[in-house]
Amino acid sequence: MAPGPAGRTPVFTRRVTGGGGNAGGRSAEKVLALTFDADMTADQGRRAASGERFDNPELVALLRRLKVPSTVFMTGRWAEEYPAQAKAIGADPLFEVANHSYSHHAFSSPCYGLPVVDRALMTADVERAFAAFRKAGVRNVVPYFRFPGGCYDDAALRALAPANVTAVQWDVVSGDAFATDADAVADQVLEGVRAGSLVVMHCTRSAAPATEAAVRRIVPELRARGYRFVKVSELMGDGGR
Repeated sequence: MAPGPAGRTPVFTRRVTGGGGNAGGRSAEKVLALTFDADMTADQGRRAASGERFDNPELVALLRRLKVPSTVFMTGRWAEEYPAQAKAIGADPLFEVANHSYSHHAFSSPCYGLPVVDRALMTADVERAFAAFRKAGVRNVVPYFRFPGGCYDDAALRALAPANVTAVQWDVVSGDAFATDADAVADQVLEGVRAGSLVVMHCTRSAAPATEAAVRRIVPELRARGYRFVKVSELMGDGGR
């Protein structure tokens, strides 16, 4: 997407329905995107070293078995902690990898108690994440960015303009963060989706332990309703650039 007014980073939330919109008139098609945030903050290395798991290989394996195209919003710190997994996800044409910052610190405040990135360092934080992807050998990287916590303001959109990314939000919150009831997560997604929806979920076992079980129910039920799963690049009409 082109830069927004006054050089602000453009923001994409969902495919607009009713023809036209963000997808050249194809927006009424029953497609939706499942997106997964691979979160890890810059200061969680000690917790990972002690055995806490910020990855979820079983979820990734399930998406492969079910053949669900997905976009993974990955932090640079996650790619550093799990370089083999990051490389494998990026090498699989089923997936595309987008930027979720390096440190998973907030780009506006308040934001769920997250530390805040200095405005002058926001672009550098995003570029550091892309550098971590390159170092891990991640392919299929797309120029999309998701704000940690989904928190942003006008100042953040202006500060990130030099990064040449599109900010990607969502219109359906799965509620999987720290949830233990997979059916409740699935119900929330199934009740909230519509044509063109963009769903936010997580790919982090310690913070979202019910996600895999929820996806096992979500995918077949939505396919039975006639939905087709796509990556964000297709939902946006980018042609997977």
